[in-house]
Amino acid sequence: MTLDPWVLAAIGAMALATYLTRAGGYWLFRVVKPPPVVRAMLGYIPGTLFVSYVVPALASGGVQQWAGAAVTIAVMAATRNLAFAILGGTAAAAAVWAAS
Repeated sequence: MTLDPWVLAAIGAMALATYLTRAGGYWLFRVVKPPPVVRAMLGYIPGTLFVSYVVPALASGGVQQWAGAAVTIAVMAATRNLAFAILGGTAAAAAVWAAS
């Protein structure tokens, strides 16, 4: 197997672009101090992004996706532990998949 220099260049360019977008955000927030209302709104972005990923998957999914989501919610409500919730939901989805 040979290493193509164009592949390495593409990987390097993607890594640089990723770094610049993250570093640029940190730099921007050092230079520009957003008002408290904007900071409060930005605090809700992670939750809304998560919902925007999960809802379409559930809407187009079947029993496996719904079982995984239900168990994830139940385990999270019971334990308040994200790792356990993810493991439980994944195990439930895998169990439904294996049973079908």
